[in-house]
Amino acid sequence: MDDPNADTEWNDILRARGILPPKDEKSVDEIEDWFAETLKAKQDAEKSLDNKTLDELDELEDEEDDRIIEEYRRKRLQEMHASAAKEKYGDVTQISKPDFVKEVSEASKDCYVVVHLYQDSIPMCKLMNQHLADLAREFKATKFVKIVADQCIPNYPDRNVPTLLVYGNGDIKANLVGAIQFGGMNMTKSSLRAILAHHGALPAEKVVDPEQERKKTLYRSSATAALSSDEEDNDSDDGYY
Repeated sequence: MDDPNADTEWNDILRARGILPPKDEKSVDEIEDWFAETLKAKQDAEKSLDNKTLDELDELEDEEDDRIIEEYRRKRLQEMHASAAKEKYGDVTQISKPDFVKEVSEASKDCYVVVHLYQDSIPMCKLMNQHLADLAREFKATKFVKIVADQCIPNYPDRNVPTLLVYGNGDIKANLVGAIQFGGMNMTKSSLRAILAHHGALPAEKVVDPEQERKKTLYRSSATAALSSDEEDNDSDDGYY
């Protein structure tokens, strides 16, 4: 009987018609594919953590730490530069009516502007100026100005002060008139901040989650320790020739 695996033209015809089964041996392409897959699997295994020595794992950990620290540095620098560019105020500036367009309307295209219309003789206005001064020192990216009420608006009634105007994007965002808007003489810096935050002029106070704060503290401590360690290593290296 003829060998069904023999390389003959007749057997090829019979295989093509399904009379003979395919040859058992693999084609050259199949062998090359198998070899490539085997080689890749071996390379992957060599790269896996399970096959790393302790020294190799330590080296990988150091590289990952360096990458994280460098990324942390980069982001912090970006945040600091962006913050420094915006935080250019820091106090409550006295303005007059001719200054209003420039100091308020035009300035509000770049940042939020809080305008206090006040009268020196009214205690609530004095309290407002005190809290605004504290907030201005804390939030230097927001511009705070004050103007005597009847100099800004002729015959502006005393019962309407203090009045706060909030400007942003070149337009007025809020017009808060009278002491009752702010809680009268019970107004606090925190309550005033909440009102201004509601209208976008200031960031709202964060609600602190103790567990999240604990995790952030641990992360910051680890990052600081790693940075300190890097500096000590550099100092140590500088001592040798």
